[in-house]
Amino acid sequence: MAVRDPIAMFMKEHDAALVQLRILKKSVEEIKKSGYTEKVFRQLLKATEFVDEEVRVHNGKEESALFPIIERYVDGPTNVLRDDHLRMAKIYKKLHYSINTLKASHDDRTARAELFDAAEGIVQLMVNHIHKENLILFPLVKRFLTKEELREVAQRML
Repeated sequence: MAVRDPIAMFMKEHDAALVQLRILKKSVEEIKKSGYTEKVFRQLLKATEFVDEEVRVHNGKEESALFPIIERYVDGPTNVLRDDHLRMAKIYKKLHYSINTLKASHDDRTARAELFDAAEGIVQLMVNHIHKENLILFPLVKRFLTKEELREVAQRML
């Protein structure tokens, strides 16, 4: 059985995350501009669920499958990326809190402002993080890791 390219899998997951981040950003901007609507709030919730569930799983796979192989050679880049993952989790908690506050009180201007700030923070951080990986880390990984090491990454992802 052929082993799938783990870097291609990570990049495909990044593409899906970028779509959801655009939806998240657009939804929050609409709420800030026009106020709460059920339709936009549902879009926001769906995008936020994706960020919470799928991105957390994705980050976990990077930390357990890919980073240990890279750290055989160097750990600086992975330390930066792990720090990004921790910052994402902290900002996500703020995002989740502001969503719950807005859900309880649709007209709460403070909740809308906090929602906008948290969403803007997580979108910016995640987009920058994805670019670091797609444009810097992954090309290096593909260039320097052996086929056996890439196979090991793929096996660890299962």
